[in-house]
Amino acid sequence: MSEAPRLPYTDREEAGRVLALALEHLRGRAGLLVLALPRGGVPVGYEVARELGAPLDVLIVRKLGHPGHEEYAMGAIASGGIRVMNPDAERYVKREDVERIARREQEELQRRELLYRGDASPLALSNRVLVLVDDGLATGSTMRAAARAVRQQKPAWTCIAVPVGAPETVEDLRAEADEVVCPAQPIPFRAVGLWYRAFPQTSDEEVRHLLDAARQDLPAAALASPGSTA
Repeated sequence: MSEAPRLPYTDREEAGRVLALALEHLRGRAGLLVLALPRGGVPVGYEVARELGAPLDVLIVRKLGHPGHEEYAMGAIASGGIRVMNPDAERYVKREDVERIARREQEELQRRELLYRGDASPLALSNRVLVLVDDGLATGSTMRAAARAVRQQKPAWTCIAVPVGAPETVEDLRAEADEVVCPAQPIPFRAVGLWYRAFPQTSDEEVRHLLDAARQDLPAAALASPGSTA
């Protein structure tokens, strides 16, 4: 077993390279596809995809923040009509507040899908080996929504992969995927940003740039799912 990485990571790019080493066993798997969660997961996912020679796409997921305390997730939504709620939210947050916040985040989800992809279609997920990547796991609600969203597309196999995460969240998410890879699980955890020296907000422009670069890195045949005639 490899030793835990040095923390804090320098930035998301270094974290992505460390994560790629932990995912080396997936290199060469037929239909391998890295799905990054925007925005912060995209720089990490780009490094993973580049190191493993895999295509990169995004899976748009939006956190549903508590009214008045947006930094605390009460749940999340994802493409495909997926909504995941934390159990306590349904007891303590009014339904009309949940619906108001969900509508707002749904609009932002749709905006980002158009912004990041433009005219390009999402890559097919059926029969693929999927690696869901973010820059870290705190409550796990966003990643849980992502895992449940892709499950509807019937992938062959799914891995949740992050550079750093809260140990209890990592353990909980094992029920949502075939494998969970998280090289660093510090205690106490507190927040994802504490485990990076540089943790700036990733811009929409950076997301688009990295997606474009990833598409140019691979031949068109590598983007097609197994069995596709594309």
